[in-house]
Amino acid sequence: MTTHAPATLRHFVTYTGVSLPLRLTTPLEASDLQNRITFYRAYYNAQDQLTDVEKVVYGEIESSHHYLYHANGTLQQARIVVVADEETTLMTFAEDGTLLSTETIA
Repeated sequence: MTTHAPATLRHFVTYTGVSLPLRLTTPLEASDLQNRITFYRAYYNAQDQLTDVEKVVYGEIESSHHYLYHANGTLQQARIVVVADEETTLMTFAEDGTLLSTETIA
């Protein structure tokens, strides 16, 4: 399990779009989680930026995203982990949002 800095925890049904960080939609209350097979567990920092998100399926983490931000609030780095494939993709972005590099490690 990931260790998180003090953060706000929220849960969602799904996400929309293809850009990073993920845009999570359809919030869930904690009481809704018992009856869900799949949901997203999201952690937000004090600036309300999404820092970590885990896709939970049948109680197990299937994949996760970990985000770091530039001082101007734009995405600096995204680390995407697909647990079943034991694969991690690291993406680095410039302050203007331009993708600088991407590397996948299996």
